[in-house]
Amino acid sequence: MPKNSNKKEEKEQMKVNELRSRLSDILKADYEDFYLRKWLKARNYDVNKAEQMFRNSVAYKTKMKVETLMAEFETPEVIKNYLTGGFCGHDKEGSPIRVELYGHLDLKGIMASVRKSDLEKTKIMQCEWTVLDWEKQSKKLGRRVDGLTVVFDMEGVTTKMMWRPGLQMYLHLVKILEDNYPEMLKRMFVINAPIIFPILYKLARPLISDEMRNKIHVLGANYTDTLLQYIDADQLPAFLGGTLTDPDGNERCVTMINQGGEVPEKYFLDIKELYEHMKTATISRGEKLELEYQIDKPGSILRWEFKTEDYDIGFGVNVTKNGVTSVVLPMKRVNSQHVAEDGSITCEEPGKYLLYFDNSFSWTRSKNIFYVGEVIEVDDEYVRSEINDLVEMGDWKTLEEKFETTHL
Repeated sequence: MPKNSNKKEEKEQMKVNELRSRLSDILKADYEDFYLRKWLKARNYDVNKAEQMFRNSVAYKTKMKVETLMAEFETPEVIKNYLTGGFCGHDKEGSPIRVELYGHLDLKGIMASVRKSDLEKTKIMQCEWTVLDWEKQSKKLGRRVDGLTVVFDMEGVTTKMMWRPGLQMYLHLVKILEDNYPEMLKRMFVINAPIIFPILYKLARPLISDEMRNKIHVLGANYTDTLLQYIDADQLPAFLGGTLTDPDGNERCVTMINQGGEVPEKYFLDIKELYEHMKTATISRGEKLELEYQIDKPGSILRWEFKTEDYDIGFGVNVTKNGVTSVVLPMKRVNSQHVAEDGSITCEEPGKYLLYFDNSFSWTRSKNIFYVGEVIEVDDEYVRSEINDLVEMGDWKTLEEKFETTHL
């Protein structure tokens, strides 16, 4: 073994020993160096930061009563029925596999139906299940088993997934894994990456650590051969190109992987928290509310979301270019009093875009409305087209270079 390698290992071991000494007041006697090294690696072997990370995690796990969580926490019915994903099989190294069906996830409906702490506890239980599975697999195979392989399926993803509160919540749950179970994720395969993937990546990138980013592999639609390099066919669900099915032959493996879907309103609790990020207005009877957005960069996305308190409202989109106004979306009455309405358009040409809420048909009632509109810019058509091509080809290396050299 090269001398430099020995010196590096000796230096790392010294830091492991130092971290163990610093944590002697809270560290269990049987806690192995292997696991202490994970905390150091997560903080680039900065002992001060690793110590703080470990202590923060102990405090958080104590607060969440992790030691008894698996036995005592009753998972809400809506999470059992509609939170997508599940564990199925093991990769070629014996690590558990988790499949996430992000495109089938109605996170807005789930967030309207449970407390934030319920989602955090669910994520913790997934992590704790993974730790227990490592122990079982290690005994079964007679060697240490570690890590988690995730297949992140984006089939069905639309611009609705750019709902910021939902995206932030999802990434918050991922951060719980990073902060309390360091180095758990071994690799993540993003499959069926949609055309809007670069924009979703732009929104999520500030919340993804460099360590996690290096474990993400974007495969687009041609993913089966790559997955089978790491996962035996009998451990990979048939709908992903393997041979694993439910006992009745269902290729979606629904007994292992929750398929999600739209959450019924019967589960909804007090949903005011969902609209805290919105502005509010009262539209008087017979009046309109108009929101103007100047679009200068072709390909930018204009998205909106709104909810009325008690009654329906008219909604439409116009654009003015060179002094000429035309209809983008015709005005129609929307029953947004029941559930929030959201949507988006890709603005292929520059111009002044107008979102308008129309209460002119009502001569007796004012309407209270929660609303938000935003523009997500893409720098230029050439770069946008080129990156979309890279997504479709699954050329992650070149895609990463593009993200570093453009403002995407």
